[in-house]
Amino acid sequence: MHLIFLSRSFTLIFISLIIPSPTGKRRHVFSFIFRSDECVCVILTTLKPFESVSVARKMNNRAGSFLWNLRQFSTLVPTGRTVRLYPSGFCRPKIVYSNWNPRKLLSNFDNRMQSSIRYLFQDALLFKSGGDGFQTKGISTATVLTVDRLLCPRRLSFNSKHFVSDNGLKKNFHHEPSNEDVLTKRTKPTPINCRKLSQECNSLSDVLDIFSKAPTFPSSNYFSAMWTIAKRMSDDQKRFEKQLMFNHPMFSQLCEQIMREAKIMHYDNLLFSLHAMVKLGIPQNTLLVQTLLRVVQERINECDEKCLSVLSTILEAMEPCKNVDVLRAGLRMLVDQQVWKIERVFTLQTVMKCIGKDAPIGLKRKLEMKALKELDQFSVLNSQRMFAVLAAMNHRSIILLNECSKIVTSNIHGCPFKILISILQSCRDLQYFNIDLFKGIADYVATTFDIWKLKKVLFLLILFENVGFRPVSLMDLFMKKAADEPGFLNVKSLVSILHVYSSLSHFHKCWTHEFLEVMASALTGSLHHISSENLLNAVCSFCLMNHFPLAPINQLLQKDIIHDLLTSGDVERNVHKLHVLAACLKLDDVPGHKDTHLVLPQLPSMPLQPHAKVAEVLSSLLGEGCFSKSVWLPHNYYIDFEIRMDANRSQVLPFSDVDVVTSATNIQRVAVLCVPRSTYCLDSTHPRGFLAMKMRHLKVMGFHVILVNNWEMEKLEMKDAVTFLKSKIYSQEALSTADINLQSTC
Repeated sequence: MHLIFLSRSFTLIFISLIIPSPTGKRRHVFSFIFRSDECVCVILTTLKPFESVSVARKMNNRAGSFLWNLRQFSTLVPTGRTVRLYPSGFCRPKIVYSNWNPRKLLSNFDNRMQSSIRYLFQDALLFKSGGDGFQTKGISTATVLTVDRLLCPRRLSFNSKHFVSDNGLKKNFHHEPSNEDVLTKRTKPTPINCRKLSQECNSLSDVLDIFSKAPTFPSSNYFSAMWTIAKRMSDDQKRFEKQLMFNHPMFSQLCEQIMREAKIMHYDNLLFSLHAMVKLGIPQNTLLVQTLLRVVQERINECDEKCLSVLSTILEAMEPCKNVDVLRAGLRMLVDQQVWKIERVFTLQTVMKCIGKDAPIGLKRKLEMKALKELDQFSVLNSQRMFAVLAAMNHRSIILLNECSKIVTSNIHGCPFKILISILQSCRDLQYFNIDLFKGIADYVATTFDIWKLKKVLFLLILFENVGFRPVSLMDLFMKKAADEPGFLNVKSLVSILHVYSSLSHFHKCWTHEFLEVMASALTGSLHHISSENLLNAVCSFCLMNHFPLAPINQLLQKDIIHDLLTSGDVERNVHKLHVLAACLKLDDVPGHKDTHLVLPQLPSMPLQPHAKVAEVLSSLLGEGCFSKSVWLPHNYYIDFEIRMDANRSQVLPFSDVDVVTSATNIQRVAVLCVPRSTYCLDSTHPRGFLAMKMRHLKVMGFHVILVNNWEMEKLEMKDAVTFLKSKIYSQEALSTADINLQSTC
């Protein structure tokens, strides 16, 4: 019996030849071990087990005979013609010249043997020659198969579907080509072309039909072609074609074949096939996808710059699992080593977007430095894309964002709407507020307002509200357009519009009333199918803008709706908005609802500390006992400091409860509010919705409101801070009189 083992892991060949002597009583054993770059191991033996042991002992004592036989064998083996086996099953002739050195026979044998034994039976192909029984005499040979190193960078695995035929060999070792060899020389494989295949086929099933007729290597081209075809389809057609693909009888066979080829195909083909599978919607927990993920892990060191980009795109589209997490960790290590070798900005951005928010800060900074180094090579598209990249890795690089903002602003015309949305979303996530960038986007959309749909502009306004930016001209245009064309309004868009305009406290002297009436009419028409929370949100937005439509308010005040709001959803948020409604019904001019009393749970009172520097300035300016700290008012309103003054605000009165009761008509109550930057619209002193409503209600309760900006107060010296608050507290007439009196006394 002849056993022929073919393995990529073997680099040595051992051949035992048994030749009977002329007398027939003894047998001579010729043993040869030589190095083979083609990694083919051939073992031919006809000895019985007990004969092999005795012969081996004799051969151990005849080292000189062994070397002589070795030299003789090297002269006997001529230049041979072998057949190269490709994984697709096609063969191609190749000339292989034997070139080996007897002095290097045993070099690296020990080192190779340990790694080779592991794959001995995994990669072995066993077959018989000379019949079913054991052959006892003669020598048999088989056509030696070689594996292409270029097409097969990994270990080649054979299965029962691959077969090899034996060819006879004359005693003088000269090879005579068989009919199969002649046919093989004329037949050259035609590798499938992904682009051509996607152009010739109109559906995913057409690709599978072509695969069923003549499968070719690599199978990744079929998946890539199917994904290319799917990208040309509409969503409904794509969904239908995917179902046909899954039900096609050849789909499972294609999946099996690509799993067999995973270890031997080029690494980029492997990644392209995995990317196509993910995009085609093959479930991530299938054996096919998980197998390819494992192979990609094993071969990750084969990544070049192109493969890094594809692998990053794949990981970005996949859900977290053990194999994905391990592969992402491996990618981070690889990127950390190769970041300075990346040449293309697109690849760099793809890798940055993939490494994730939980990547080490050192790796994030290294990628940031690499991006800054390549800043001169940034195109407009690279600059537009950098915002989403930094948001994906949660790294706020002010220098990089500022430079990209300049490029985006100077090339804003013609920018796609999707890019504008992505930029604003990224700025929101990164808490990056660039006024020039926001104004550039708002002015561009306002200039080209007629080409945009109102729903797209609304989406843009929602993002502007998220960052606190108030685009005045754009909001005016949208207000007028929405009042003229209310047909696009549904419940969702209606609630969003009211939220944006109330939050930014935007009004127009000519169109505001008409705009609010159109919004109220649309809300009234939607009362039969609007949810309780959406109704509360819409009514609360109207309250912030000091507008009170009766029908929505009456609907909201029904007991079943109030009970629903107090028992389901975000109860704390609902209670806060119901308190806003109750305050507006009591303090504002709401016809027919002055006596409405809502029984609501109390909001949790947070212990608030007044601004320390403002308290020190007031003590220096007014003296102790002339102001009060941390005052809680009805309707859950809080003020930092309260000052009592005369009606002309020229004199500060002592602070006591008696004064409040006996001479309330002659006292002007002053509320000092220390406000953060977030209560204003971005880069302006325009108060946002809740602050504007609070100021309105405090005036109704008889207060004169003074706003003190926390961030400005922190920058002032004590002397300048005293001067600033003095100008805020005292009226202009009182200050001018004090200056005149001061000059006369001098």
